[in-house]
Amino acid sequence: MGDTMDNQLFFSSRLLGWFLRYQRSLPWRENKDPYRIWVSEIMLQQTRVDTVIPYYHRFMEKFPTIDALADAPEEDVLKAWEGLGYYSRARNLQTAVREVKELYGGIVPDQPEEIASLRGVGPYTAGAILSIAYNKPEPAVDGNVMRVLSRFFLIEEDIMKPATRKVMESLVRQLIPEGTASDFNQALMEFGALVCTPKSPYCLTCPVMEQCQGRLAGRELELPIKKKAKPPRLEHRAVALIEGTGEQQGKLLIRQRPDDGLLARMWELPHLEVDSDSAVDEIAWTSLLVDGLDDIGMLIRPVERLNDEVHVFSHIRWELRVQRCRGELSMLPEGSGEYRWVTLDELANYAYPKVFNTILNAYVSKVGNVK
Repeated sequence: MGDTMDNQLFFSSRLLGWFLRYQRSLPWRENKDPYRIWVSEIMLQQTRVDTVIPYYHRFMEKFPTIDALADAPEEDVLKAWEGLGYYSRARNLQTAVREVKELYGGIVPDQPEEIASLRGVGPYTAGAILSIAYNKPEPAVDGNVMRVLSRFFLIEEDIMKPATRKVMESLVRQLIPEGTASDFNQALMEFGALVCTPKSPYCLTCPVMEQCQGRLAGRELELPIKKKAKPPRLEHRAVALIEGTGEQQGKLLIRQRPDDGLLARMWELPHLEVDSDSAVDEIAWTSLLVDGLDDIGMLIRPVERLNDEVHVFSHIRWELRVQRCRGELSMLPEGSGEYRWVTLDELANYAYPKVFNTILNAYVSKVGNVK
């Protein structure tokens, strides 16, 4: 027991010392505002720090307070989030912020049961806000933290299992020195991001290398144990970039996705799934694309193939073939309200998934060069 306690004290004190000396200057560390920390933690899920920083600055400039985000139209929030992906994060954040405004007078709660009840706030996010903003000794266990703990304490359980996360949350509670929760949890995250990295960890410059059980056992590159996830399901999709004719000359057709499900309420180019055989056969693929738009009464004439694109979700991989077309109807029929004709200048007013932004930007650049 004594050895275990000594090992934990060594780890905690060395890690804190390292963090206080080497921590990065990040915009959400400028103060302890729980709202700013909350936004950063949501953005940082599945996204690298360097990628997040410019988005964070723009988002906070547009929505600097709880009230500003709570009162904003969802379309503005999604547009500000555009490019970060995982758009349910933005929707859940806004819903939760509205809950804070209505239930807690716009003050982010500092009690575990209250903050955990907010939309989209799981154990990690709750722990991060409570510890970093309020210095409460709550664990904030993410992938970086689980990797660090697995290596230093030679934890060989699968980190994808909820039971393993519980073990690590309990361990973090033991490791946090009194009064240092804010710095210590950030130290764990920072250390995993900068030193104890997934591949080629910097063991020779590691401040805790002398007592790292994973390194001493020669297992540091094997840890953490993580069961491989199923590969994403492949879907072939035919995309139509439709230029208007007649009254809609100079406009493109976009549509809004359904209120629920994948990429809910975001805007996109019309597209449809085709089977793998048709995806290989160019004539069949084009025919399916043309026929598939009959549901809105849109007759289209293919003009040229544009660049293929790929978009990977956590569970689906879209392989997209893009066809530039011209619409033979100048107006949309009644009942097709989810479709909209927009000018090239108006395209920027709508929020799109990244892959459709890529397609549209390439098209606009091409058309502009032709002009």
